[in-house]
Amino acid sequence: MEPAITSKLTTKSQATIPGKIREFLGVKPGDSVAFEIDENKRVFVRKATPIDFEFAQALEGTLSEWTSKHDEEAYCDL
Repeated sequence: MEPAITSKLTTKSQATIPGKIREFLGVKPGDSVAFEIDENKRVFVRKATPIDFEFAQALEGTLSEWTSKHDEEAYCDL
């Protein structure tokens, strides 16, 4: 196994995907990535696919309880 490749979070909790990882995933600026957490609490990152967007869009209408002004103010820095 190769050593871990790291990236530091910015003050806005953003991280740069290192070049070797971007190349492996085949992603470039403007592409989207998907994150998954498995039952062992491991996180996986992969290039997002059209089904990821369809799934998110299908859920969008069911999450109206998270669209209040109070929620927007509480979570705007995430």
